Amino acid sequence: MSHPDTPCNTSNNTHFRDVLASSLADPSRRSVLRGGLGLSALAMLPGIMAHASTPVSGMANTLGFASVDKSLIDNVTLPPGYRYTVLHATGDSLDPALPAYSNSGAETDDWSRRIGDHHDGMDLYFIDANGRYTTTDTGRAVLAVNHESSADSYFMHPNGQTSNGVAGKKFSQFGEWDLGARPELEVLKEINHHGVSIVEIVRTPAGWRRVPGSPLNRRITAQTPVRIDGPGAHIGAIRSMMVTRWNADGGMARGTLNNCGHGKTPWGTFLGCEENWAFYFGMNGSGGSLDAREVAGRRRYGVAFEAPAANAKRARSQGWHTVSASDDRFTRWNLDAVGAGAGQDFRNEANTFGYNVEIDPLAPESTPVKRIAMGRFAHEAAVVSLPVPGQPLAFYQGCDARNEYIYKFVTAAAWDPRDVGGGVAVGDKYLNEGKLFVARFDADGRGEWVELAISDPRIANYAAYKFANQGDVFVNARHAADAVGATKMDRPEWGAVNPRNGDVYFTLTNNSAENRTPGRVDAANPRAYMDVDGRKGAGNPNGHIIRFRENDGGSVAKAFTWDIFLFGAEEDAGDANLSGLSAKNAFSSPDGLWFSQATGICWIQTDDGAMTDETGCMMLAAIPGTVGDGGKVTVKNRMVINGAEQSGTQETFIGAALGDAKLRRFLVAPPGAEVTGVAETPDGRTMFVNIQHPGENTKAGGTPESLWPGNQSYGRPGRPRSATIIITREDGGVIGV
Repeated sequence: MSHPDTPCNTSNNTHFRDVLASSLADPSRRSVLRGGLGLSALAMLPGIMAHASTPVSGMANTLGFASVDKSLIDNVTLPPGYRYTVLHATGDSLDPALPAYSNSGAETDDWSRRIGDHHDGMDLYFIDANGRYTTTDTGRAVLAVNHESSADSYFMHPNGQTSNGVAGKKFSQFGEWDLGARPELEVLKEINHHGVSIVEIVRTPAGWRRVPGSPLNRRITAQTPVRIDGPGAHIGAIRSMMVTRWNADGGMARGTLNNCGHGKTPWGTFLGCEENWAFYFGMNGSGGSLDAREVAGRRRYGVAFEAPAANAKRARSQGWHTVSASDDRFTRWNLDAVGAGAGQDFRNEANTFGYNVEIDPLAPESTPVKRIAMGRFAHEAAVVSLPVPGQPLAFYQGCDARNEYIYKFVTAAAWDPRDVGGGVAVGDKYLNEGKLFVARFDADGRGEWVELAISDPRIANYAAYKFANQGDVFVNARHAADAVGATKMDRPEWGAVNPRNGDVYFTLTNNSAENRTPGRVDAANPRAYMDVDGRKGAGNPNGHIIRFRENDGGSVAKAFTWDIFLFGAEEDAGDANLSGLSAKNAFSSPDGLWFSQATGICWIQTDDGAMTDETGCMMLAAIPGTVGDGGKVTVKNRMVINGAEQSGTQETFIGAALGDAKLRRFLVAPPGAEVTGVAETPDGRTMFVNIQHPGENTKAGGTPESLWPGNQSYGRPGRPRSATIIITREDGGVIGV
């Protein structure tokens, strides 16, 4: 999704330009760079291959489809020999008693039994004969799908969003509302189309189909009760920060928001990852005040910490808190400290968001759980290391904002395969107790995981935010990462683990000229350049994909080696096109990332604005290689800033060139859409992909930018809808090869 340009990270943590200078001054590190050895040499050091797993059979070495051309047509474009159908779309009913979706905003139900909006991360959960989770394809499964934001709630109402009594508004995800009360039904729809949809599906002779009225069909929304849980030694301190008028002991909260990338646990549960949750809260200024510590905590996350000025006409949020002063479904979004204590208002409500939410998709009566020990930030996926019996698990997580960090959570418990199918009770075992780390990338191609612990004097004595205890460290993980000097990155989004060797990949979607100039680059964020078409200005408008390999110890390793897998670029971007992309595989702003267990293909999905004058967002297939298979390169940077040219160079490490045989465009989406979320049957013959927010750039009151999928005879035509599609080969073969 689009993000605001104002970063919340104002810490003095180093960018890579500073790390590089110190590394070159250190003979022990300088020797790694001498002679151009780079990661090719590092890969030969003892321990670098320690995390490699037994190769998965059937791994592809080349791609077997023709690359798709750039496209602006209002449809999903696939290679010859492939086809798609729509499984479900925004507003489809989960309850046979509800009418079909009108696609005109005419619904009068509250949306709690309809498919949510902005389909995002998702996964399949197969069901055995006893109704339990299995990794075997039984022809019966549930599909769990995240729903990210309310950026296009304009299409959910007859005449757009109503604000201050005026209809026809179109709030962006980070937009402003006109001060004044909003209508109750509009807000209920918007609250409830967030969260997660869980839908039973079965394989039929015509392909996979939904099961209407299945007892497994379920919605988790922004109002669903959830449990707050974490380490036993710190759970009291954690829950004290969650106390609200709705729950006096902080053990329960309500809902999940803005679920973007996801995670799938080895025991068979779903992790909904809360990303841009901070922008739904407001303040009326109706009384009370916050202390300096509360202000610092909120400010670091972009949460409201002051009421609009007396003469303000607009405020930043969705305005949900304006509906009713007596109904806590709405007042919970007002963070004013109006009561005598936190138990009498909702000043702590924002503390209950920003986590991984564990859901058992096969237990519709189970209560979702927010896993506090995994940290609070703008979560973009939580991908697990290759499970090894008897060893702890590692979950890799990105904080999706400019200049934020990459984290790792390591379980205290060692993996036991007998826990498969145990639901959230097993999650209590693995996800409540463990250690949270943040990444520091060094300029010599190595890196370190730094534990976020109150015992670290840098955290205990951090001046910008006074930590009360270890529970506070988990809840305010961004501050803790600042304190230990974590490395600022270019919007870490999805992560993925290569099933062939355990290498961990992260998309770094982009950055702006505010943060990235020729004088402000570093080895892991090495480019500063002008967008070829001028659409996205300057900085790092096309993004890149970084990858790393854990050293000795695998999941519990404290050190790793890294390189850059791919640089996004337009094919005519000159020096910025470091990966040598052509018109057949040029891409920009990588976001979604996923490895096929059947073929080993790395699937890359984009959320772009820089290339959308010539093509929709896309999905590409790549043959991944391994960390260290390339070498060191010198990046040439050039930008014009305030009319003056700036230039410079930066050394970095890059993976082996892929070329057309190993990197091809597979799918192009309709106008305005992002491609995000992918899952696959174990045989690799059926793929599920999400098309999010087609028509996003439609002007309020204007002609829709897209009419998909209604223009392809799915549902009622008239307005664009997010949807999950099913992709197959016409000959029934394995996808991508």
